[in-house]
Amino acid sequence: MPLPPPEAARTDHDVVIVGGGHNGLTAAAYLAAAGRRVLLLERDDHLGGAAVSAQAFEGVDARLSRYSYLVSLLPQRIVDDLGLDIRLVRRRFSSYTPDPRDPSRGLLVDADATPEASVAAYARIGAEADAAAATSFAADTARLAERLFPTLTEPLPTRAEARALVADDRIWAEFVEQPLGTTIDARFADDLVRGVVATDGLIGTFTDLDDPALDANRCFLYHVIGGGTGDWDVPVGGMGAVTGELARAARAAGADLATGAEVLAVDADAGLVRYRLDGVEREARAETVLANVAPAVLDRLLDAGADAAAASARPAEVAVRNQSPFAADVPIGLPAVVRERLRALAEPEGAQVKVNLLLTRLPRLRDTSVEAEAAFAGTFHINELESQLAAAYRTAARGEVPSPLPCEIYCHTLSDPSILAPELVEAGWHTLTVFGLHAPHRLVERLGNDALRERLQAEVLASLNSVLAEPVESVIATDASGRPCIETKTTLDLEHALGMPGGNIFHGPLSWPWAEPDLSLAMPAERWGVATRHPRVLVCGSGAVRGGAVSGIGGHNAAMAVLEASTA
Repeated sequence: MPLPPPEAARTDHDVVIVGGGHNGLTAAAYLAAAGRRVLLLERDDHLGGAAVSAQAFEGVDARLSRYSYLVSLLPQRIVDDLGLDIRLVRRRFSSYTPDPRDPSRGLLVDADATPEASVAAYARIGAEADAAAATSFAADTARLAERLFPTLTEPLPTRAEARALVADDRIWAEFVEQPLGTTIDARFADDLVRGVVATDGLIGTFTDLDDPALDANRCFLYHVIGGGTGDWDVPVGGMGAVTGELARAARAAGADLATGAEVLAVDADAGLVRYRLDGVEREARAETVLANVAPAVLDRLLDAGADAAAASARPAEVAVRNQSPFAADVPIGLPAVVRERLRALAEPEGAQVKVNLLLTRLPRLRDTSVEAEAAFAGTFHINELESQLAAAYRTAARGEVPSPLPCEIYCHTLSDPSILAPELVEAGWHTLTVFGLHAPHRLVERLGNDALRERLQAEVLASLNSVLAEPVESVIATDASGRPCIETKTTLDLEHALGMPGGNIFHGPLSWPWAEPDLSLAMPAERWGVATRHPRVLVCGSGAVRGGAVSGIGGHNAAMAVLEASTA
């Protein structure tokens, strides 16, 4: 066990925040503005976590949103409270989906279309009857968004209170109490339309639409309530512009933001955070520690903190005190190898592959009735019939790579070309971000990460080529060394780069945005959905209740819990 650091390397703060992603920055800005002494510790040499922009390709002046890429759940309240200069661009076209049954046709959903034009769009794929169903379905999700989104930055409502806010028993039953697949199948007839609707329940979530555990329902809910409208907008300047503003606000308020600071341990009882900065081990003491890391990562930090203190505590006390605050209880008194094996059974699993592409122009479609600029302006769905989604899930559950791989594509530069150098914009270059579904972390163990990355990249390109009139490879730009401008990130790549166990983009299973009947609401941290087993340690990231996506909600709610507790 390393010697305690000298007093010169120990500092005292009101709050120490572990992790400098967007939620940690949000919490830092709120708390510093309220007069708290805040120290934020970030392992990387930059802030922003998954919400960053980066020059991904050598010698090419293009700053891509490297991981997360769209904004929906960031409340205007946070933007206003913190004085953030953030611009979001609304996308006119919601989505385009080439029909895998006949790629010469497709469904283009235009948010500004007249009712007659909307019916005609559905009729093009033989799903005219589903046009009215889509309008009715959108009205139901709009009600959910309007009633539930404002609660995300308030203390948790109870389940009964949330149901009363929705004030429609049919909607509640269809979206909250029965599997999403059952609801979709009852309301839509066409396989393609069902698939387009269903994907909002599968982004980053490895599940079957009919699973009674309702994981797809929770994922779907967060995807359709953002901003009270469900719109997913493009951040001008890329995701790095969002976190750059949050960092500016935190610094302006007086927060101390340290990069290159690797947190080694958290002592929950003493409020001590041990970290390494510039090669020196240091300690920071705080009344409250906020964890902007995945719950599984926090578990390890708490274990390390308890191990360091174990010499002066009875083993039974240590084992009870440091059980996992979120997942399966794993006492630290067990041998380390046993603890890790038990924890692995409960750790989260991501289920996606992320591919960034830089193109010299948009590729031509097999569907000649739709301009590429319209098709790629919204979410471009590929091989996402409901039946294809179900087949892909079954294949991946067997430990095999789905083929065809269901994919979704988004083109940032059609809405915001500012991420490209002017000469690239003038030349007609564009970025594409591909999100491949049903690529679970378990495939890494079976195939190895390098082989899996290569296989998934090939499947993404094949899936895209299946609906194009020319190979996408023919329009991929090359970098300064002549290499194709394509970057593929597996779940293990995300785990290594971002500290997300299993590459799970939500840090673990999503929760309903309300308190279930058995949840205590006695303490501020409980009321705000940020409590752990340890009173001095709160979660402020995507692992919080109402966490997930680029929202700042976890950071806001943790800050509100700290401030409420200090005035109680």
